[in-house]
Amino acid sequence: MATIANTVLTTAAVGNREELDNFVSMITPTDTPIYTMAGKEKAESKHPEWETEDLDTPGANAQPEGNEFNFDAVTAPTRVGARTQIFTKTFIFSGTQQAVSNAGNVEKRAHELMKKGKALRKDIEFAIVSNTASSNTDPRTLGSLPSWYSTNVSRGATGSSGGFVTADTVAETTGTQRAWTKSLTDTVLQSIYTQGGNVTTVVTSPYNKGVFATFMSDANVAEFKYAAGRGTNTIIGTADIYEGPLGAVKVVPNRVMSTSATSRRVHLLDPDMVKWLSLRPIQEVEVAKTGDAEKGVLLAEGTLKVVNEKGIGVIADVFGLTAST
Repeated sequence: MATIANTVLTTAAVGNREELDNFVSMITPTDTPIYTMAGKEKAESKHPEWETEDLDTPGANAQPEGNEFNFDAVTAPTRVGARTQIFTKTFIFSGTQQAVSNAGNVEKRAHELMKKGKALRKDIEFAIVSNTASSNTDPRTLGSLPSWYSTNVSRGATGSSGGFVTADTVAETTGTQRAWTKSLTDTVLQSIYTQGGNVTTVVTSPYNKGVFATFMSDANVAEFKYAAGRGTNTIIGTADIYEGPLGAVKVVPNRVMSTSATSRRVHLLDPDMVKWLSLRPIQEVEVAKTGDAEKGVLLAEGTLKVVNEKGIGVIADVFGLTAST
């Protein structure tokens, strides 16, 4: 039926109030598995250093009675180090915007400070998993995980390791990409174990977390067994723990590793070998007030400490976003 003449419609009214919910949804993920897992220590300078060394290789050791001792040469430890990197997040609101009523108060200084703090942690996680050499040039950059790996590595054709050289780490050279497999995983896990590392956590891209679930199709993997009494019919298409020949490891997806550059590696980590050295913890920096505005600056300075790179490893050059990239 037609609308009766002179009916006041919402399209013509000028006094109707807008409705904007005070609840504001933020879907962006904030998890940072490697930064969270890493032990936290204090740095005292912008170039913290530490030493690494190895035990003698095991061998036959039987000595005759009354033997005159021969003294072994003492091997000096290897001295390594890192550069601290400065991270910042900034924002500014006009004084008027601070004063007016705002839905959810999301366009206010306090809310933005909280949000920038979460984003700053994700930037730190991104720095850890990116292929970045440590550098003393301005701005300084920390040596990322990929730049430390040199002992326990599996790489595609033409790929090569960087590692610590003289004063800084060197970025790896990426190689031909290939699929991540159980065989590659077992090889690197064995290499780390032989060197003395105890891997408990494998960190990978979201795509490769799905690839890991397909390891169950390997003929050498025991059939999964589930407890009875689930109460519902369930399709099981995932796995979180790999009980390998040398123990159990947890496989963790990292949302930060969702770019073509960061997703191409599977990190096999011993948490005792990975630390975050903080020269300046995440903090709000006081900024001089100028004009009719409220400024905000969050700052952190720190670096990644790989206690001994022989205790961790990488499966590099794997497809990390799809089956071909």
